[in-house]
Parts: sequence; structure tokens; C-alpha cells
Amino acid sequence: MNETPDLRIVASADEAAKAEAAAALYRYNVAATGVDDRAPVGAVLCDGSGKAIGGLWGRTELGLLFLDMLFVPAHLRGRSFGARLLAAVEEAARRRGCRGAVVETSSFQAPGFYARHGYAEFGRIPFAIDGQARVFFRKQLA
Repeated sequence: MNETPDLRIVASADEAAKAEAAAALYRYNVAATGVDDRAPVGAVLCDGSGKAIGGLWGRTELGLLFLDMLFVPAHLRGRSFGARLLAAVEEAARRRGCRGAVVETSSFQAPGFYARHGYAEFGRIPFAIDGQARVFFRKQLA
């Protein structure tokens, strides 16, 4: 195929195109490493009716736990629900053979939470908002 593709900037995600590119990238990664082990992982907080009201979601891959999103509703914060979610997901990752975990958060979100749970900061990139940054953490699981 010698066709030159068009390049377009998009204002919103084309989920189908993104999913197709992600699948192609994952196939490349599997070919390069010989490892096909990506799997979602998570733990959910549910209300009395069973509706999800918070949780922790991520994935395991190549011996690492990647934490993507943690949310605990305001009325449950400070009551160890975040710690319980984190411990559950870390344990699931250990059972899958993960030796480390990686997470990124914003300076106004949860850096103190991750630090209190054994995560070490390894990078920080300032936002265009004075005094705020994206913060990167890692933790050894094994």
C-alpha cells in the first residue's frame, strides 16, 4: 500500500479508530515481547442497591499493575475505602505475577494517598495551572 494517508486533528475521540489503533499497538507489543498477558483488574464500591458508586480500575501487563482511575465518593472518604480498594487490586495483581505498580495522579487529587501506601514519586510534569502538576508514582509489589 503506497497510499499517503491524510492527517487530521480531531476535537473528540473517534472511539472505533482509537480501539483499532490500540489493538494494533497491542499486537505489535505481543510480537515484540512474546507476552500476551494484558488483563483488566478492578474493585468496585456498590451502594445498597448494587449500583457502582466508586472503585479502582486498571490493568495488569508485562508484570506491572497500571492503575488508571480511583474514585471514592466524598461521603466515604477518610474511612479506609480507598485503602481497601488499593489493597484488593494490588493483591489481585500479585496473584497474576506482577512485581510492580505504576500510577499517575494530579497534585490536587491523591499524591498523599499513594505516598501513604508505599508509592514513591518518580516524576512530575507541571500543568499550565500555577503550582499544579501531573505526578507519577511506582511501587514494588513483590
